[in-house]
Amino acid sequence: MARASVTAENDALTALQTPCAYISLHSADPGTTGASEISGGSYARVAVTWGAASGGSMANTNALTINVPAGTTVAYFGLWSAGTSGTYAVGGALSSSQTFNTAGTLTIAAGGLTLGAS
Repeated sequence: MARASVTAENDALTALQTPCAYISLHSADPGTTGASEISGGSYARVAVTWGAASGGSMANTNALTINVPAGTTVAYFGLWSAGTSGTYAVGGALSSSQTFNTAGTLTIAAGGLTLGAS
């Protein structure tokens, strides 16, 4: 399989910054539609600020703190164009799932969410 140049990968990632402006949390694989997004309590998507794409990847520059309702297991994330509704762009598995027996927050440090082009 041919691989794109790093410049092309960086350009593609830069083009994703607007459609990937908000992060969501999911209890199961969001697939291609953003399915299984959690809801309830004070949960809401959170805005993501992306750093410049470099070397075929880019990472968030802001710490992300997302409210999670009690009785929820979070295993996946999704990226959307808007805080509500919007267009689903991409998602993936978290490094490990987390169960919230009581309401809490999931925090992702600055640089903790990385998108790669390859």
